[in-house]
Amino acid sequence: MDRPVCTVKGMSTKASDRSPRERLLSAANELFYEEGVHTVGIDRVLKHAGVAKASLYSTFGSKEELIRAYLEARLEKRKQRYAQRFARCTTARERILAVFDLLGESFIESGFRGCAFQRASAEAPAAGVRDVVHAARDFARSTFVELAREAGAADPDALAKQLVVLYDGATIAAQLDRDTGAATTARSMAVALLDAALVTAER
Repeated sequence: MDRPVCTVKGMSTKASDRSPRERLLSAANELFYEEGVHTVGIDRVLKHAGVAKASLYSTFGSKEELIRAYLEARLEKRKQRYAQRFARCTTARERILAVFDLLGESFIESGFRGCAFQRASAEAPAAGVRDVVHAARDFARSTFVELAREAGAADPDALAKQLVVLYDGATIAAQLDRDTGAATTARSMAVALLDAALVTAER
């Protein structure tokens, strides 16, 4: 039976030890993710971060660039979480299933509001935002393709597309239906897809 693998916890830093850039990104991450990038005005971000407006414009230049930086930081954090988790797995199959384990952990985190990239894409169609959203989507697809190929799937691209659909569906179910078990369901379906794909590859 396949079991969830590894847990990674982050570390916090005192606000007084952080630069204006770090405080702005932290405030943006909290407010934009919880309430939306359009709903939250820049003055609220500045107040929450405890920095002057001049710091925002000298560091990011505009609210749009702050949104972009906020999303880039979330993507980088996702990549780091994957890398840390994958390092504790021994096979490509385990790594694929670990993606769904990580997804499930995010669903039970306090303040879960769904996929930050999906939400920002719907709210802010600016080119800079779209670029980061596309990068996040490409990362998800390429990760599954690479792992499917490494696992020995006959058609890695097809398997990756199926896994991405499971990933997206679980995320939407967790957000809209408050179904924190959606990742477990998606993981079980991923196991079935992997079994079928690897049997086909062996024929």
